[in-house]
Amino acid sequence: MNARILKIFPENPQLRVIRQAVDIVRNGGVIAYPTDTIYGLGCSIFDKNAIERVYQIRHLDPSKLLSFICYDLSDISTYARVSNFAYRAMKHHLPGPYTFVLPAAREVPKRLWNKRRAVGIRVPDNEITRLLVKEIGSPIVSTSIKDDDGYIMSDPHAIAERLGSKVDLILDAGPLVGNPSSIVDLTGDEARVLREGAGDVAWFAAE
Repeated sequence: MNARILKIFPENPQLRVIRQAVDIVRNGGVIAYPTDTIYGLGCSIFDKNAIERVYQIRHLDPSKLLSFICYDLSDISTYARVSNFAYRAMKHHLPGPYTFVLPAAREVPKRLWNKRRAVGIRVPDNEITRLLVKEIGSPIVSTSIKDDDGYIMSDPHAIAERLGSKVDLILDAGPLVGNPSSIVDLTGDEARVLREGAGDVAWFAAE
């Protein structure tokens, strides 16, 4: 049995569809959803069992750091400690295709911290994702969806076939062909590009 799919319009997302996804996440579900780069697999950052489901679905190493999505820059300050330098860097680039690594705030479950007590946070330039987070009222986990060969999957119907009934809902905004987000470490006094993906990282190299 394949996962349930709901069609959603990227430019003008239907609130009734968003709220169906919100109900699922609030009740411990796992969903696949579009971002400004690729489809993400996610759940509430406060639901331990749902997070473990994400690890199992993706066959991830327990030490793998999962990033999560916030609504906007001010929302980030609730879940991370943001220096003046980090704020300036993020204000210049968000919303956009970047994951920023920042020192974790106490509000974030330790399961999402790395060994350096840091977290990865995104604010995608995508109306569906941001509206989803806004309606939930808290961040959602974000990790890519890959096939057996490790390639990122871009078509929601192929994702449904791949995941079967392992996820509770797929928000279908059509195929997404892109690269994962660039990952930039802002835990120190200067930026470190950990992965160059979607998004221009020249600004960080110049700092």
